[in-house]
Amino acid sequence: MATQKNIVDEAFPEALKILSELIKFQTVSGTSNVQLIEYCEKKLSKLGATSFKTFDEAKQRVNLFSTISGKQKLNGGGIILSGHTDVVPASSKDWSSDPFIATEKDNKIYGRGSCDMKGFIACSLALAPYFASENLKKPIHFSFTYDEETACQGAPIMIKELKKRNINCSICIVGEPTSMKAVQAHKGCYEYSTHFTGLAGHGSAPDKGVNAIEYATKFINKLMELREELKKRELKNSVFTPPYTTLQIGRIKGGLARNVIADQCSVDWELRPVVPEDGVFVNKNMDAYVKDVLLPEMKKVYPKADIKKEIIGEIIGFNKEEKSEAINLICNLTGDNSRDVVSFGTEAGLFQEIGISTVVCGPGSIEQAHKIDEYVSFDQLKRCLKMLIDLKDQISN
Repeated sequence: MATQKNIVDEAFPEALKILSELIKFQTVSGTSNVQLIEYCEKKLSKLGATSFKTFDEAKQRVNLFSTISGKQKLNGGGIILSGHTDVVPASSKDWSSDPFIATEKDNKIYGRGSCDMKGFIACSLALAPYFASENLKKPIHFSFTYDEETACQGAPIMIKELKKRNINCSICIVGEPTSMKAVQAHKGCYEYSTHFTGLAGHGSAPDKGVNAIEYATKFINKLMELREELKKRELKNSVFTPPYTTLQIGRIKGGLARNVIADQCSVDWELRPVVPEDGVFVNKNMDAYVKDVLLPEMKKVYPKADIKKEIIGEIIGFNKEEKSEAINLICNLTGDNSRDVVSFGTEAGLFQEIGISTVVCGPGSIEQAHKIDEYVSFDQLKRCLKMLIDLKDQISN
């Protein structure tokens, strides 16, 4: 009978191979991930998995949900292994090697997405044959989504289809990089772009134009006032650091030249709400400020002036639960009873919202995610494989 160590040793080279192949797919957020999904679906289909896919409107980005029932036909329940397939951009000139060709060095594998979070997907696929060969008491589901990095655009579409098909799952493991520690909570992530349309003109006659940049600056100043108010709304016994909802400006873009009144400007900004009420507080105040103050001033000069808010995504937080089947499971599997809280966002809250007990746990550290020369260590991949092998033992007859 194969021991756990033997299975890890056997699966590890396969996990490295799969991870290297996944890194080759340049699935930067907003671009097509179809070829990567087809690669994953083909691997799972050979094992007898049943699958369905959901798409964006252009059919260029796709979610995959596959189920392995082992040697039995199982209905309902089961455990989801969840990962997103998109990565953040990478510039070859900044990296020590090509970011989309896996490089092994010093017991690490380098490449964009190696840590966040193709490493987890690779481990899941490497062990899929073992799940398929067992008499499972519960099915194993593989959930691979698109565009998590840009406000979790793919997962809600897939989850809607889960509900439509009445697929009820008991536990979801979101394999974001947590150094294989169980994460029980994170803040929400609300992302916006606000677009200002003014009236261009010569810089020598500012009263005859409407400067979009200047009104964007007033908008930003109001956001900064609300940021200070958010600190006063800190919840008692908050589990987060910092303990209050944060607000920050990510980018401002507009204007043509120093001597031209800018007729266009855009501001990218975000909230990390501790509670949804903080998101409502900020949006209500900003919407009123735009409607009652900024727009009337702009329209006095130029009636066609406008300010439009684009909602990139409003991702709910992942809430700490006093009793969590998923957290307890991971702590038992890893032997680590610590329960962490993180500041970065994931898809965990979306699964939790539909009643699935959820945990965030995966190989690699968030300290390497999104960085130049991103990597995941061999040790972290092996620890992930060990956890998934133990998971198989938990649900096998």
